[in-house]
Amino acid sequence: MQGITGSEGQRAVAVMKEYGTNVVAGVTPGKGGQEVEDVPVYDTVKEATENHREINASVLYVPPFAAKEAAFEAVANGIRLVNCITEGVPIRDAAEMIAYSRKQGALFVGPSSIGIISPGKCRLGVVGGPKELADHVYKEGEIGVISKSGGMTNETSWVVRQAGLGQSTCAGIGGDMLIGATFADLLELFEKDKQTKGVVMFGELGGTYEDEVAHMIREGRFTKPVATFIAGRFAEKLPEGMSFGHAGAIIQGGKGTPEQKLKLLRSAGVITVDNHHDLGEAIREAI
Repeated sequence: MQGITGSEGQRAVAVMKEYGTNVVAGVTPGKGGQEVEDVPVYDTVKEATENHREINASVLYVPPFAAKEAAFEAVANGIRLVNCITEGVPIRDAAEMIAYSRKQGALFVGPSSIGIISPGKCRLGVVGGPKELADHVYKEGEIGVISKSGGMTNETSWVVRQAGLGQSTCAGIGGDMLIGATFADLLELFEKDKQTKGVVMFGELGGTYEDEVAHMIREGRFTKPVATFIAGRFAEKLPEGMSFGHAGAIIQGGKGTPEQKLKLLRSAGVITVDNHHDLGEAIREAI
């Protein structure tokens, strides 16, 4: 964990360890030699990876101004999964973080991610909250969950549980204008994952990330059932250019409307629902 000594980092590492995540090292420049929740702290990622060869992911709890440098440092030291929880990252910094990660073959999830959880195994971030709440919502199973909204990662996973199903892995990808791991990027991983039999997605107005999913499925690069809910239909009746909640939730140039997204997804064979609480039953029937 980069930023482990900050208040948010300290809270997160306790929750992650409580769930069973193997947190082996933390990094905060100038704080090397300390411990947080019995986790050793180093000044640099290089020191952390040299002392803990088993490191395979980094979760970022750093201030917005430090996020780009932290992400570059993680990727440059061979870490191939970087989960950026930090909110308020400048767009240019986000663009450079994403471009560098892609160039180096790393999966960069975020910014503004609530985290990633594989129920019964481990989690990055505080997705699900305290363990007793996480265990109520998350159960090991066969449905993948991808959400642009942090809170709706939990809510969408709960809808899956209410349908009598469990989850394989659930990821909050963030709702910023630019995000690293897209719906399509994660569907590529779910396609290869034997545990996953189907995927549910929580999308929203703005951007073209859902459009990429439609093209991907048409090309045969994802073959498992997908059910999706797109939030924000009300915005189509309001002036263009307004932002709603997430920085990326904005309709511009006639693109990014929920209706347009739904039309494209339906044409590719994706199951779409008008009510979020119908997602669980929709994917259960599909698989």
